[in-house]
Amino acid sequence: MKTRAITGFIFVLVMLASLLGGPYVFVAFYLFLSLMCLVEFFSLVNTTGLRPHKNMGYIAALVIFISVAGRFFINFESKWLLINIPLLFGIFIRELYKKSTLPFSNIAYTFLGLIYAVIPFVFYVSIAFISGTYNSHLALAFFLMLWANDTGAYLFGVKFGKHRLFERHSPKKSWEGFIGGIFTSVLVAYIISMFYTDYAFYHWMAMGLIISCFGTLGDLVESMFKRSIDVKDSGKILPGHGGVLDRFDGLLLSAPVIFVYLYLITY
Repeated sequence: MKTRAITGFIFVLVMLASLLGGPYVFVAFYLFLSLMCLVEFFSLVNTTGLRPHKNMGYIAALVIFISVAGRFFINFESKWLLINIPLLFGIFIRELYKKSTLPFSNIAYTFLGLIYAVIPFVFYVSIAFISGTYNSHLALAFFLMLWANDTGAYLFGVKFGKHRLFERHSPKKSWEGFIGGIFTSVLVAYIISMFYTDYAFYHWMAMGLIISCFGTLGDLVESMFKRSIDVKDSGKILPGHGGVLDRFDGLLLSAPVIFVYLYLITY
């Protein structure tokens, strides 16, 4: 428990430093995290005997991330994003030269790694630039609401949890904890609205609800993935917490949905 607390404290400090360090530090940090998540994902898939195209996956992740992030810093025309298309379809061609009994499984898991472990971080970074310039308010508020959901779900679940939420994938989660997580996240969203006036309070509260629901679903999806390959943690890089995927599972589904919500109400 002590190790988990120390790791969590250091983790929070690093996260805050990345958010407050300016746009370049912010983008570089989440590019690094997305690559770490992709490394963990491919390593987990390897335990099943499948062989996704790691090197091409890493290159594709870099190109996708940098081509999107480049639009925030320089006059980078959208047409250059099309460079990703031949790169991604090159994965199919690369499989022709491998002697594999399950070629399309290898291809599929390469793409799944990019969709599951990289694209959500692209959306999260894009949230911070949704107004055209870097806004640490949105990036910080996102994690405050996500952490509030996790904390509320844990405390309410321990105190009142009786009815299992999704026992097949996560036996410890309860409906009471889920509702407590929503309550805590929405409450924190309302408090945030008092300090950050970028959006009306009801938009902040709607974001709190979205993050709570989709953050919980992201946690369940990662649990489903780990159970399907019979592993407990996605990695060991964070003592007491597991891997990077374990720490960011709530972001993986909620960040894209929050980006869509913000885009719809901003433009």
